[in-house]
Amino acid sequence: MTYPRAFSHIGLFVTDLDAAVAFYRDVIGLYIIMPPTDVTEDDSAIGIMCQDVFGKGFGSFRIAHMATSDKIGIELFEFEDTAPYQPQVDKRRAGLFHFCIQDPNVEELASSITAAGGKQLMPVRYYYPGEKPFRMVYCEDPFGNILEIYSHSYELTYSAGAYQS
Repeated sequence: MTYPRAFSHIGLFVTDLDAAVAFYRDVIGLYIIMPPTDVTEDDSAIGIMCQDVFGKGFGSFRIAHMATSDKIGIELFEFEDTAPYQPQVDKRRAGLFHFCIQDPNVEELASSITAAGGKQLMPVRYYYPGEKPFRMVYCEDPFGNILEIYSHSYELTYSAGAYQS
């Protein structure tokens, strides 16, 4: 039998780990679980796991671990040669599109993201205009990752049938 599993974390490549940690701590409000740390290719358990993922010869990188209030992790990776990401919303391309943060003040968080060098990609929209206060907006962090902001929980928003007439 298949059953719902818990979401653990998401990993993001960034071009400036210290700036990304500051953004996700100060603007998004995440907790630092492990501050920026150097990982070097070697024969340790972590070194071998990283070779499995990034291939032999990855050299080294910096990593930080952060978490949301509901214990979902965000892993931030900075390699020396990480190129800036240029997001393109292309509905024909499979892969990660965005991740979502929940905050009751969608407008304020979107404004804070913009003030910190990110972008607001659309106006704040209501799922049930004139009926319920459920709002959302898509933004881009200063590192090119697309994030969505919900005013209410995912299951509460969709259990009411947001796409039904």
